[in-house]
Amino acid sequence: MQKHLSFLPSHPDIALLALSLGLAFVSSASHAQKTTAAPPSPVVLHAARLLEVDTGKILAPGEVLVEGERIRAVGSSVEHPSGAKVIDLGDTTLMPGMIDAHVHLFLHPGAEDLQTVVESVPWRVILAEQAAKADLLGGFTAERDMGTEGAGSADTAVRNAINRGIIPGPRMRISGNAISVLGGHEDAIHFNPAEHISSNADYANNAPELVTTIRRQLKEGADFTKIYETGEDSSQNGEFHSNYQYTQAELEAAVAETARVGTRVGVHCEGEPGALYAAKAGVASIDHADQLSEQTMQLMKEKHIYAVPTFAIQEYFAAHAESEEGAHKEKLLLSYHAAQFKKQLAAGVPFAVGSDVGPFPHGTQARELELMVEYGMKPLAVLQADMINGAKLLNWAGQIGELKPGYYADVIAVEGNPLDDIKAVEKVRFVMKNGVVARPE
Repeated sequence: MQKHLSFLPSHPDIALLALSLGLAFVSSASHAQKTTAAPPSPVVLHAARLLEVDTGKILAPGEVLVEGERIRAVGSSVEHPSGAKVIDLGDTTLMPGMIDAHVHLFLHPGAEDLQTVVESVPWRVILAEQAAKADLLGGFTAERDMGTEGAGSADTAVRNAINRGIIPGPRMRISGNAISVLGGHEDAIHFNPAEHISSNADYANNAPELVTTIRRQLKEGADFTKIYETGEDSSQNGEFHSNYQYTQAELEAAVAETARVGTRVGVHCEGEPGALYAAKAGVASIDHADQLSEQTMQLMKEKHIYAVPTFAIQEYFAAHAESEEGAHKEKLLLSYHAAQFKKQLAAGVPFAVGSDVGPFPHGTQARELELMVEYGMKPLAVLQADMINGAKLLNWAGQIGELKPGYYADVIAVEGNPLDDIKAVEKVRFVMKNGVVARPE
């Protein structure tokens, strides 16, 4: 070590020069850091209209003042600070970014059943990144990913990359794989069992296994737990039927475990008695909810458990069935679900909006809001279910879902007035997430 040190300069002038250069470098680095950390200039968004989602009031014109990642002011006219950038969005309506409470970033049309066989997880991650970008550009600034369908905890990496600004995408709540029983939903049940094709879900056959699986998934980065409470729906003697997978006691164990660490359970559940077991156990949402009994609906109303209908996927399957027989079955199920939805509305069941996008193209799921209106919900009620209830279901209440001071600046602009014509939600012309423009005017 001493031999190497002997080659260092020892003359006082040289040492002084080295010290000066070092101080200059530190000063320069410090200046660069301060420059990098300088806050962004304020932005004022201006449009012909602004929707107050909670009241249903339309402000005309409407303006939003954004400073950094937060909304600072909202009104027909707001302060224009010195140096603020004004973005005039013309004849559009400003509203909060939409929330999809049921997506599958790791699915895409045509490959759902064979993805674990023909596509590697790294390839699926790349496709998931593209899906997240498409959803954001479609106006969805927050989403709940309801299972990677065999890609394990890969959605943890996608969420983290979005959060760090490495890739564009919505705010994400992710579950990793869904949980199912052996031989249950998504367990390759249509394939030769001797081939041991991997399940698209994680196995848990009883309460202790549910707790163990939930703990492992949380360790791997999950924000919440997705459980398959029923399998595929079917018709028996002309009546809707769906087998349950977990007992009420088993679901209660899962809900208790997630509550212990401050997370929640959402269930894939299409019918009874599984829906009743889920409601009694106290899950956060019942997704698909094709069939709910009177008792289940009353419990959901009392406990504020959200139904997430997912009409868009049913419509897509009906339109893209491989046979006339298959198309007829899907249309019957869609009609049945629409009729049940009307009963659920009348019973006061609370709703959130989820499309089940993945098996149909990402970025097109605003169709879900249109179908909920078509089947009996008022446009404002659908927008409130999407944004206000969606924020609550995703545990972001008071932070997103409304245009209010202090909320994150997740703002979109749509053509027309969505209260007059809900189809405006498909005509997104501008997207801002977290104060950053993701889709320019």
